[in-house]
Amino acid sequence: MILKNNIMNVNKNLIYDVGMHKGEDTEYYLKKGFKVVAFEADPDLVSFCKVKFSDSIDCGDLVIVEGAIVDRNKVHNETIKFYKNKASSVWGTVVEEWSERNTKLGAESIVIEVPCIDFSSCLKTYGIPYYLKIDIEGMDVICLESLLDFESKPLYISIESEKVLYAQLIREFDLFEKLGYDSYQIIDQSRISLQKEPKDTREGNLLNYSFQSGSSGLFGSDYRTKWKNKKAALRSYKWIFFEYRLWGDHSKIRSWFVMKALRKILSRLLRRRIPGWYDTHARHSSIR
Repeated sequence: MILKNNIMNVNKNLIYDVGMHKGEDTEYYLKKGFKVVAFEADPDLVSFCKVKFSDSIDCGDLVIVEGAIVDRNKVHNETIKFYKNKASSVWGTVVEEWSERNTKLGAESIVIEVPCIDFSSCLKTYGIPYYLKIDIEGMDVICLESLLDFESKPLYISIESEKVLYAQLIREFDLFEKLGYDSYQIIDQSRISLQKEPKDTREGNLLNYSFQSGSSGLFGSDYRTKWKNKKAALRSYKWIFFEYRLWGDHSKIRSWFVMKALRKILSRLLRRRIPGWYDTHARHSSIR
């Protein structure tokens, strides 16, 4: 692996888990042997994880940053409204439009106030991580934009990608490109529980780990399938967006009896959830 000078200051033993939830990914990273800085806005989930990972916190392997990451160019208050979803804890968000979408899907939220987090300040405090996992409903791009102010960049990043507006997806890839990332994995998150660590893992300890539903799964060089360039990745998303239009949250025909039946049949045949949801993993151009 050849590293260019612009990322020599990366802490190769550090991972950021942005969107800690119940610690599904943090647990994996810690067992792999990495130190972790984890971010979580929901105070109940923070309390849960403080108990779950008390030993790792005490020994300094884990730092939990409590609050919601915000765009500091737009939000200047010390706290912000957080829409804590009553039906699904993974749908907590600071984006009102996302909360309204969830309500239309039958999952209402309650509004609480949580501290605002400046992600740039955290990067200065804790350092640039080897891998940056981002999964915070509606705010992933804010974390990416924060990296524009830093010479060093994480070697690997993953985000939950846009699934409604294709123009927004292109913006994500343009931003990746601007940050120096040039190769990608498109990962169906509904199939994470089927992932297996490679026997010759290159990312820390070999665990023979069983990934939980809702986790982000493998990362970095443990993906052995061919990495796609930007053009090929966007071509893959063309089909994914076609599925979203047919069966996604905003589809006008997904509730039709025929479409419901067809989706079930296709899901069984393809052995995956339709339309599913996808993470984009990006690899920095300095990795060879």
